Amino acid sequence: MSIYSTLTPEQFDAIGQELDAIRNREVADLGEKDEKYIRNLIKRQRQLEVAGRGLLMAGFLPPAWLAGVACLSAAKILDNMEIGHNVMHGQYDWMGDRKISSQQFDWDNTCTNTAWKHTHNFEHHTFTNVLDKDHDIGYGILRMSEDQEWEPRFVLNPILAVILSTFFQHFVAIQSLKLEDYLIYKTKTKEELKEEFKPTWKKMRKQLVKDYLLFPALAGPFAPFVFAGNVTANLARNLWASQVIFNGHFPEEVEQFPESVLENETRGHWYVRQMLGSANFEGGRLMHIMSGNLSFQIEHHLFPDIPAHRYAAISPEVKAICEKYGLPYNTGSFMRQSLSVWKRIVKLSLPGKSKPAGKGLRGKVVSLIGEPKSATRQAA
Repeated sequence: MSIYSTLTPEQFDAIGQELDAIRNREVADLGEKDEKYIRNLIKRQRQLEVAGRGLLMAGFLPPAWLAGVACLSAAKILDNMEIGHNVMHGQYDWMGDRKISSQQFDWDNTCTNTAWKHTHNFEHHTFTNVLDKDHDIGYGILRMSEDQEWEPRFVLNPILAVILSTFFQHFVAIQSLKLEDYLIYKTKTKEELKEEFKPTWKKMRKQLVKDYLLFPALAGPFAPFVFAGNVTANLARNLWASQVIFNGHFPEEVEQFPESVLENETRGHWYVRQMLGSANFEGGRLMHIMSGNLSFQIEHHLFPDIPAHRYAAISPEVKAICEKYGLPYNTGSFMRQSLSVWKRIVKLSLPGKSKPAGKGLRGKVVSLIGEPKSATRQAA
């Protein structure tokens, strides 16, 4: 039984108040150091991208090609993780700079700003780990919960997970289409799918042309080296980003929830669900920056619109609150969390104990937790 069910209404309220106090303090403190941090990071990212693309133009020299791939990979990772992900969460909207506004920012990724903010900012962060509400539980492809009814296609869980990681930016781009509704559950028509795909294909086409036609063409006779370098940099970014995200959501101890938890959910309940439905991994400053500070996934889920570079300082307070109320604070090394994730992926590829309620196509579950009291859920 989940620890969620052992807390009293008064404890949920107290947790909500304590975490609100942290949030209010951090928001009140936003200022020059945060602005300096993001502007310097954007500057470094651009320098790495220019260096990477320039070095790949001389990619016929092996050292130049390797250095170019390293620089371009780092630039793409920074753009997606510590800059794009966090900017589009609105973490820097208070600055009033259109270039780093959540409404205007466009990242080096095949996913559109609008689609990503709906599936991620709204669906995922509002309904974190709620089955049939949070599409990030397996992305419509993988079985990532024992409470998901097993289907024969899930035998391919490990293979599909590798494919998902390899082409991660493209799967993120089409996530909002919910292809399984068309291909498997037949609840979406081909015409609906084609119409929804138009803005996504426009963005995907732009990225594919830039990386695989434009820059190779600029290299003239050295186009194959640039093409191969861009493929490798995109692959490195995809593999890194997917594992960072998997490690924050899919280790074995991370919980999923039935839809009933949303009924009359208070802010305290929402906070606790975020802590139980997330996991951290440990590392140095470079690890945190390159992961977009999603190494502090618990803190990110509690405070998604607070600048992520603040999570390291906040984390001891969050851990203390968990200890105070007997809640787990799921953290470990990057390797430990990765092994736990892949163990779960393999385990759930096979039929196992599940608790479907018998209604719905995706195996809804019977709630094991008590009814919360009043509705004040945060939609981050």
